[in-house]
Amino acid sequence: MKVFQLNTYSTHTKIVGIIAILISIVAWTTDLTGMVYICPYCRAQRTVIGILGLILITPGASHWIAKYIGLVIGFFGATVAANQHFMHWKKISAGTFEFKENIIIDPFLLSGFALFGIIGLTYLLLFSDKK
Repeated sequence: MKVFQLNTYSTHTKIVGIIAILISIVAWTTDLTGMVYICPYCRAQRTVIGILGLILITPGASHWIAKYIGLVIGFFGATVAANQHFMHWKKISAGTFEFKENIIIDPFLLSGFALFGIIGLTYLLLFSDKK
């Protein structure tokens, strides 16, 4: 498996979808167990990642309706992630930015990862054809 080739992900969309679902479940588990603080931005992003993963593993993912629904959901999630990420860039510009004490749950880093993930999942949904 060649990790740095797009064809690898395009041909294994079900595996990518399952990984996205697992990431969403783990993220929701940390929220529901109180390991992280309640954040509506984070909740929207982890939900979108899970929904896009579910769409990717369904047999109907190649249908135009599934692609359109995924595009709308992905655009919403990317917008939320970009807004949250930009709020931290504003803090950097103002000189008030600080990483969280526990860097693993830092919203600046997590929103950046979510933005990359959501756009990647949406791309795979739109441009990889199921055969």
